[in-house]
Amino acid sequence: MIKKPTLKDIPAIQNILKPFIEDNIILQRDNDEIASNIRSYISIYKDNILVGIGALHIYSQTLAEIRSLAILEQYQKQGLGKQIVIALEQEAKTLGISQLLTLTYQKEFFEKLGFIEIPKEEVPDHKVWSDCIKCKHFPNCNEISLIKHI
Repeated sequence: MIKKPTLKDIPAIQNILKPFIEDNIILQRDNDEIASNIRSYISIYKDNILVGIGALHIYSQTLAEIRSLAILEQYQKQGLGKQIVIALEQEAKTLGISQLLTLTYQKEFFEKLGFIEIPKEEVPDHKVWSDCIKCKHFPNCNEISLIKHI
């Protein structure tokens, strides 16, 4: 089941994100940042347990980013990540967004969902200066940037 998380879900969200943060796959976000952006997240449940999370971060009237996509390890490879991306894409369409961006190490996953690789130079500056600058890999990022026109 996919639904919007609530503020009481923040500890579970942090639990899901923790191994990805430790592996430097996802940027760490403190509880206050998650709370102030809770409306951009969607969560997926299995057996009434929050097992996955993803967020739609809006940059402009036409561009949004899918980020913080994570599934608990024991629930991976069950199509839950795909369900989250599809739900976020639908939300973007409802808002009138025409392009979805993602920066990821999971290129093939996103390509199967219709994303195409783009040069990092095409990633909007406000992404670089709001998020990327916080990353320990900046400016030598090895994530792959992909976009989907919806």
